[in-house]
Amino acid sequence: MAKKRDISFEEALEELEEITRNLEGGQLSLDDSIKAYEKGMELKKLCSSILESAEKKLEYIKKQEDGSLATEPIEEDQDALF
Repeated sequence: MAKKRDISFEEALEELEEITRNLEGGQLSLDDSIKAYEKGMELKKLCSSILESAEKKLEYIKKQEDGSLATEPIEEDQDALF
């Protein structure tokens, strides 16, 4: 399995989608299906990890009372703002 720095989120997601199509197609042998499933689970974990990291970096711009702008991190309970 490629390390997080070796593959982008988009590449991992594309590969995961391809694995899903192959599994749904029913053309793989049992052994190949198991290998594909295991790789898919690794890619899912990788995608989740990349998304969690990105979420931690998100900020939003908030207008202060004096009219200035400041950035603040987005907290989980602030998701409803968007």
